[in-house]
Amino acid sequence: MLEVAEKERRGKVGDGAVGTEGARRATGVSTAAAPEPEVPEKAQRRRYSAEYKLGILEAADACKEPGEIGALLRREGLYSSLLSTWREQRWSGALRGLSARKRGRKLQRSPEAKRIEQLENELKRLREELRQAHLIIDVQKKVARLLGNPIEDDDEGAS
Repeated sequence: MLEVAEKERRGKVGDGAVGTEGARRATGVSTAAAPEPEVPEKAQRRRYSAEYKLGILEAADACKEPGEIGALLRREGLYSSLLSTWREQRWSGALRGLSARKRGRKLQRSPEAKRIEQLENELKRLREELRQAHLIIDVQKKVARLLGNPIEDDDEGAS
């Protein structure tokens, strides 16, 4: 009989919803709204704006009592790992680190931009080859002069 009275005092007799929640703390989360029973055909990745992330971080920083951050995360449907990641991002570079990054393949460049880059690279390569050819020609001229067989230069006569 004493055991039943003790269980009734704790709220564990009957439906299980008589008194407290046992060892868990009440967080103010309402269970009145039933979850959506339908599951979407394909799950959508949740995306958070930088403003939302900063708002959650500010709300988490404002939490002083034990359990407040947990209540905030449950209310928003977030994981504590997200909060940790967002804090690191905020520390590394405020909005720059918190801005959303587009996933997937990088944007394809236009065919004109690809062609321009290709031509610029070719021009750079050809200029380097021309520079090397001029160096080789100059060395050949100097060697020919040393051997007593000078090579006529059209450029020197023009100056």
